[in-house]
Amino acid sequence: MNLTGRDRPLGLAPASVRDYRELARRRLPRQLFDYIDGGAYEETSMAANAADLGRIRLRQRVLRDVSERMLGTTVLGEQLSLPVVLAPVGLAGMFARRAEVQAARAAADCGIPFCESTVSICGIEEVAAGTDRPFWYQLYVMRDRSYAEDLMHRAQAVGCQVLVLTVDLAVVGARYRDVRNGLVGPLSAARKLVRGYDLASHPTWVRDVAVGGKPLTFGNLEKAVPGATTPDAFRYWTDSQFDPSVTWDDLAWVREHWLGKLVLKGILDPEDAREGVARGADAIVVSNHGGRQLDSVPSTISALPAIVDAVGDQAEVLVDGGIRSGLDVVKVLALGARACLIGRPWAYAVAARGQEGVAHVLRILRGEMEVALGLTGVPDVRDLARSALVDATDG
Repeated sequence: MNLTGRDRPLGLAPASVRDYRELARRRLPRQLFDYIDGGAYEETSMAANAADLGRIRLRQRVLRDVSERMLGTTVLGEQLSLPVVLAPVGLAGMFARRAEVQAARAAADCGIPFCESTVSICGIEEVAAGTDRPFWYQLYVMRDRSYAEDLMHRAQAVGCQVLVLTVDLAVVGARYRDVRNGLVGPLSAARKLVRGYDLASHPTWVRDVAVGGKPLTFGNLEKAVPGATTPDAFRYWTDSQFDPSVTWDDLAWVREHWLGKLVLKGILDPEDAREGVARGADAIVVSNHGGRQLDSVPSTISALPAIVDAVGDQAEVLVDGGIRSGLDVVKVLALGARACLIGRPWAYAVAARGQEGVAHVLRILRGEMEVALGLTGVPDVRDLARSALVDATDG
């Protein structure tokens, strides 16, 4: 796909992951762009995720043989070409036509996992039919346990071997952008007009997604949320199904119905990490939900080292939040993560350019990682350690 005119930031084709944010902003209706781009409350934790990563300095080393740089690693027994996983992103099929399938194909072509969200537009079976690589499945613990059990069984039936259990959604954080633009909450007649104009002023999106991307339903939740995907339907489901009574004891119920690897996503505290591993988690994702849940919590990169130390070699530690470049990936690996999950980067990319956009973002990450490995003198990502970073006190 060639980018022309208003699709090009500053008249240029995208050169970095961050360029795709501007492309997505121009292409998407405001309410959908804000859904991807926004965080909770004043968005301080969302901003800190990226800012704290930016303050970490790599240690440049010279005169080392870096003629071959190896970016592959193993996560939960699966060989990855890059230490990157496409994170679960809800409503992604509203950003581009059947976006979850497009992203899953780009991930499979790259040799990395795609993680399907519970609240995706494309259902589990559609994603499985659209790609030849097993993907991961993300689950919320619902009030209706039988429906959650059915989702786990459906995921296993199509070959999913990794379940990512999101544990930081006992209640939904206040996302003020979504309230302001009418994605959630009551709509006055005036706000309905504004929303209608917002949609109508993005004809490419209307043609590609609103018309060409149907059915716009929650593919995994059609029995629970029948009909079209609307803000009211989404909010009704989250209010009725997110379960604030979930405790650590519920992991035994998950283990009873899930036969593969179990990952806990949404851990920020070392004590919770230790408890999760003791309860049978195979991996931990250090995550603050991209700054979309409780604001004023630590950035994920600042929480990562203590959790790595707490878990040791008992489980694998992954991380998400604020990762926008291959240099960021190298930093989180140096601080002990086995791999990282990226959400917004692939969401921006699929909105802007579909499957090719996601593939391009992954190529950008690969190239930036290869440069970072070459100039830090660490030719294999599996050998990255804290020695690859300059201590903050050293300037």
